[in-house]
Formats: sequence, structure tokens, C-alpha cells
Amino acid sequence: MASSNLPELLSPAGSPASLDAAIAGGADAVYFGGGLFNARMNAKNFTGDSLREAIDKCRLYGVKTNITLNTLIHDREMDAVLRYVEELYTLGADALIVADLGAARLIHRYFPDLELHASTQALGHNSEAAKVLANMGFSRMVAARELSRGDLETLCRESPIETEMFIHGAICVSQSGGCLASSLIGGRSGNRGECAQPCRLPYKKCTNGAKDTYALSLKDICLAEHITEILDLGVASLKIEGRMKSPDYVYGVTRIYRRLLDERRNATADELAELRALFSRSGFTDGYFKAKTGREMLGIRTEADKSVTAETAKQVNFADLIKNRRRPMDMRVRIEENKPIELIASVDGTSVTVHGQIPDKAINRPLTREAVIKNLEKLGNTPFTIGGCTLQLDDGLILPLSALNALRRDAVDAITEKLLVRRVSSLPKTLDAPEYKPQKSTKTARFISYEDIPRELGDTDIVYLPLENFTPEMSDRVSGVIIPPVVFDSQMETVKAMLKSAKDAGIRHALVSNLGHISLARDAGMQIHGDFRLNIFNGWSVEMLQSLGFEDLIASPELTLPQLRDLELTPIIYGRVPLMTLEKCVIRDLYSCEECKRRGIVFMRDRKGANFPIVRAFDHRNIMYNSVPVFMQDRVDELTRYRLSGGHYIFTDETKNVTSALLCGKETTPPDTGIRRISK
Repeated sequence: MASSNLPELLSPAGSPASLDAAIAGGADAVYFGGGLFNARMNAKNFTGDSLREAIDKCRLYGVKTNITLNTLIHDREMDAVLRYVEELYTLGADALIVADLGAARLIHRYFPDLELHASTQALGHNSEAAKVLANMGFSRMVAARELSRGDLETLCRESPIETEMFIHGAICVSQSGGCLASSLIGGRSGNRGECAQPCRLPYKKCTNGAKDTYALSLKDICLAEHITEILDLGVASLKIEGRMKSPDYVYGVTRIYRRLLDERRNATADELAELRALFSRSGFTDGYFKAKTGREMLGIRTEADKSVTAETAKQVNFADLIKNRRRPMDMRVRIEENKPIELIASVDGTSVTVHGQIPDKAINRPLTREAVIKNLEKLGNTPFTIGGCTLQLDDGLILPLSALNALRRDAVDAITEKLLVRRVSSLPKTLDAPEYKPQKSTKTARFISYEDIPRELGDTDIVYLPLENFTPEMSDRVSGVIIPPVVFDSQMETVKAMLKSAKDAGIRHALVSNLGHISLARDAGMQIHGDFRLNIFNGWSVEMLQSLGFEDLIASPELTLPQLRDLELTPIIYGRVPLMTLEKCVIRDLYSCEECKRRGIVFMRDRKGANFPIVRAFDHRNIMYNSVPVFMQDRVDELTRYRLSGGHYIFTDETKNVTSALLCGKETTPPDTGIRRISK
């Protein structure tokens, strides 16, 4: 177990065997999902009796349970979510890892003493996001995997809540919480726990004879060589990824990091080799932590990698190994003449007192201290082992061994019951309905560059341009700026200066896609508009965001038409939806540095021949767009009947003629083949 001044070691438990492996390996806490609403719906999640047994086992062994509730929730699912949370609450779960802002709002309202941890899906990229989440009732933010050591240090120093960071396991090439690729390409939503991992597939540049590359597949992160640096950061929890990995992996990785933390040192070459043998994709990367993102981060799971893992696999009964984690039970025993024997048992501050029979006067063989203590130490197959034992024994007394056995069993039963105490819920039968205002009908459009904006814009209310591409002379056709979807703490001052310049040039509107950017827009004196990247799936999220000052909100492209109708958000009428924000430059990797510096649009082709535009963005990031645009222009009348007037247009590589025709309502047929429609 970690000492009090070490960060918590948090391990994955994707199955009952992995739960035992995590406990045996030395985890201070575990995270796992129930059968509902978690981002690893294909893991062997815990339901019914197995859920209760898992939480009980962890409580008895002193291991905290963080339950994953990290998918986005639709309005009609919210009642089921709260009933599920009620079950977790009464069973004694320590915390919930939550992604959906609306769900978090209700959970905190009905279960105010239940800890909420903001999932990476909640876009926790900077300390300003942590401040907003703290006001929502979160006690911890899981930091985005992309943060560097310097930004993690700032986050830990400035955040009003705890910081949790990933130290080992799979990482996404897309910025945390901002990937729509699996959903819009393959119909399996990562936001709903069904990611198909399109980033692990081959892609190539769109030129003749180009070879397939794995331009989006990253190696697993491994920060075992940086433990001493991490201990200086002030992080509250160190997280190992791997709910879909084997119990061998969970045990091996947990055991190594437990040892490194307890000994406050970095991994040796042998320990790194052991970690690679357990699982790797052509090795490991620490590129994000070191702020060095390049081709060396790329890797795939090779046959050689699989072979090494297979050779090191062991048949281990982890349920037996967890006996090494038994908790010390301190005992104070009184055996006095004419009084019932008394045993006070304590485990980590939890105490119980039990009494037994009255001892008799010994005729020839009185009780000895050694015999009593030896008997009480027989804790057998329980989660406890003897700690200290204080005995007050009067001379000349005798007791049958069965009386001491019964006393010991009663103490174990009593302290077990106390450690497993159930909480009581008062969740009402009917939940509070969301309270949010209908938003104004607004027609908006975004462009990549000023040169693409036509003179004729029809009745468009706001024209947005990426903040990094705006200059003051562009304000004749631009009325709003798009704050970069990701801004680390180290970039905040730069973005503030850019926003001030835009405001001085007359820009009044800011499109915001991250909770951590609200203060940037507000401090700049701009009206705050919500981008689709905020992942709004329910009315309680709308209520929450409106309370934070958002004027209007663009609907998630994952919503169906009936779901859009229920929320009355601004729909995307046309455009290639941004699928990923990439910290690593794919343009440079596929093409060249010169092509990246040119700042034009390049295309990446998948194995089926679909071409995905990629554009350089703020601070040398890339944005990957969908290969086909959404097209709802021919259904504007239907949208209006659903009170979905207005709409948002996303323009990438269209000609000015097409752009103008769409915005002026002259184009009612798709300008391209292969159009994604919103489902009926």
C-alpha cells in the first residue's frame, strides 16, 4: 500500500480476475464499469451480484472503487442512469468517473456526498477547466493524456481539485474527449463506449503509388522512467490504462509501478523490458509527457510483440495472491475474573467491540498469554492478518478454545459488517426536469481561411474563422473567432493576446468547445457560443452550459433528428465535421515539413479509398475532417417544423460559388457525392 504522501496507484479491472490481479499487484484503487453507461462496453463488466461482490471485496481489502460512468447520456436514459447510480451509492462505491455534464449535474444534486471524477472525455486540458468542474461538484479531474510535464505541473498547482494522470497504457492520437472518428466513419460511437479504433488502421497520402502507413496508431504510453519527476508534480492519482487487457497485464504492470512508487525511483532496464513483454506496440512512448511529438510515437501491435507476451503469460490464481494484501487487525483483549471476555478489534481506524463467555477458575492448567495470542492470530482465509495484540489476562483463569475461536469470529464478522456498511438513498421517484431557455435562431458558418469566404453570405448571422488564422483586416467579413479546441495552460497567455487583438478589431463572438476556454472568451468581452465538440446529449447539459453563459449551442453531429428536436439546438446543416484534433503533425509525417508550413489542405486516404482532409491548426496541431459532409439543406422546412431554425455550416475545400449558393439557399442538392444524412 502507498504511504500517505505518495499518489494513489489506480489500476484497471475489466473482469473479476483482473480485479483480483489489481488488488494482488498493490493497487490503492481500481476502476471498472458496471453493465451500463461505461466507455468499455465490451469489457467483462460487473453486474448484479458480481458488482456487489467486487465493491465488497475492495472495501474489505482497503482498495477504493472508482466506477466508470463515462459515456454521454440521452434524455430518455437519465432516469435509468440515476437508478443505477443509486445502486452504486448504496453498495458503497467510492467515486464515479463521469463524462456527461448533465448526468454530473443530477448526480451531484441527488447524491451530494458521492465523489465525482471528471473523465478525460470531459476535455480536461487546463486549470481553467478544473475550476469550472470544481464548481459543478467534481472533486477530481482526469487530465488529458496529451499534457506535458510542465502543463501537468501548472495544472496541479492551479487546480482547486485533485488531478489524476495516465502513466501507462494505450493513448489516443486524438485530443482527449474530442474524437468523432469511430462514430461518423463506422457508426460506433466512442462517446457511447463502442469505439472501433479507426486510428489503428492503415492510411496513406493521396498520391499515386503511396504505401500504407499507420499514421494515426500510437505506441502505448510508459512513464516508468519518470517516476521521480512525477512525484514532484503533486498529482493525486496515477492511472494505468487497460480494462480490455489480461489479468496478467494488470498484475504485472501494477506490481512494477507499486514497487517504483514505494521505492521512489525510476524503472530499470530490466523492469522496462518486463513492461514491454506484458504488452507493447513496437515499444513505448513518453512523447506527450516530454512535449516531443513525432514519428517515433507511432507503433502497431506486431506478431513479434504478441509472441513475446504469449511467452511470458503465466497461469496464476490471483484470488490466492490477494491474501498478500490482507489488512492488519489490531486487537486489545481483556480476560478478567467474573467478567465476559472482551475483544476490541481495529482496522485502519474502524473499531468494533465484542464479548464472550465468563472465564472459570483454573484447577491445574490456567490460560497463558502465548496460548491466547496464538489462538487469536488464526485469522485464516479472511481479508485480515494480525497486527498488534494487547492482552490483559488475570492469573488463574481458564477458557475452552472454542470460546476464543467464537470471540475471534465474532470480531471478524462485526468489523466486516462495519466496513461494508450500506448507504441510504432518498432518490425521488420522479426526477427534476431540465430547465433551459429556448435558444435564438442563429445561422452561422465557419471557414478555414479568409480567402474562402464569399462576398454573398445570404442571411448568415455570424461568420467564424479559426482564431489563429484571423488578422484585424479580415473583420469586414468575419464576425466571430473559433478558440482552438485545445489550449494548454502554457498557451493561455498567447490565446488571450490573440483574443484581445480580435476584440480590438471589432470581433464580438467566440465559438467555444472546451470548458477551460469560457474564461478566455469572457475576459475578452466576447459573447460565448458553444461548439458541437462540447458533446451535448441531453437537456441537463444544456441547462448547465446556459448557466455558464453560453448564448447558443451547436448540436452534436451524433444526435438523430428526433433527439435534435427534443433539445432544440442549432443543427449542422452542411459540412465535413472535424473528427480529431491531433497533437502530433500527421501532415509532416505523411507528406513533408514544407507541405505543413504551406498551411493548405492535404488529404489522407483510408483502406477503402475515402479521402480525409487534414489542416494545420493552432500551435502546429492538425485537424482531421470527415471524408464526406453532412447535408441537410434539402430538409430545412422539416427542421423548421421541429423548431430547429437556423443552422451551422462547416466549409473546408468548397469553391466560393458552392459556398455562396449554400448560404443563400440556392443549393438544395448535395454539391458532392457521398453525403452523410442525420438519421430519421
